[in-house]
Amino acid sequence: MSMQKQFNNPALIDCRGKTLELGKRTLIMGILNVTPDSFSDGGKFYNSRAALDHAVQLIDEGADILDIGAESTRPGHQEISAAEEWMRLEPVLKELVKMSPIPISLDTQKAAVAEKALELGVHIINDIWGLQKDTGMAQVVGAYKSPVVIMHNKHHTHYRDLIGEILRFLARSIELAIKSGVQEEQIIIDPGIGFGKTTEQNIEVIRRLDELKSLGFPVLLGVSRKSVIGKTLNLPVEGRLEPTIALGILGLVAGIDILRVHDVLPHKKAVQMADIILRRPKGEKDEI
Repeated sequence: MSMQKQFNNPALIDCRGKTLELGKRTLIMGILNVTPDSFSDGGKFYNSRAALDHAVQLIDEGADILDIGAESTRPGHQEISAAEEWMRLEPVLKELVKMSPIPISLDTQKAAVAEKALELGVHIINDIWGLQKDTGMAQVVGAYKSPVVIMHNKHHTHYRDLIGEILRFLARSIELAIKSGVQEEQIIIDPGIGFGKTTEQNIEVIRRLDELKSLGFPVLLGVSRKSVIGKTLNLPVEGRLEPTIALGILGLVAGIDILRVHDVLPHKKAVQMADIILRRPKGEKDEI
């Protein structure tokens, strides 16, 4: 049986002055947290100088996108105000927008923060509530002609039809985005591993990732160091790299387009090898 999946045809995403090419290879989104309470790095990059240094490292290791966030969204996290979130972000973004050769994505669920960041020159908005929590978010991304990552989320874990409900949620988010002026080719979807799902539900979503392709949009997968790994294999955060890579490669086999990860370099190597096998047309010998 062939391992090759039906990937999206190559396409360009206009990222407000920068360009992403989808379809030719899997893209790597590097995670940059500027929070004092991140589940994965414990505030290691909360200092703006440390955050910028880490951003340079992620770029040097081969990240295609940087995803910066200033509010922890781990289970049980403490919500912060838009003012506090922006206070954490502003000094880093001011420098990052000037120095980064790759698109910068902002991980926020607040329209006010998204607007300030887009005004400063951020290229993509990544909303963990898929434009459905803050009613102003769709209008902001539409007004700034920003690409948007819309993720599935839920306040509880009760489902009658897990994949069906995820697809319907994402379809509503897509409709909101388009009605607000976002171009179809600027929309990326994310199933929301670890958000509003039990361990078993997360595993089912990963097992059925290929069903997301029915919506016809590029798919981003974020599984890096998440609790689905820790709870399944009884591993601490620092011991989850290899299982993270394994889940990422399963995502590639299912046809996803972007991997969101903390550890760029090892994923870059794994993805390059997998792409050569999965994406190369039969008989093609050129390097990916």
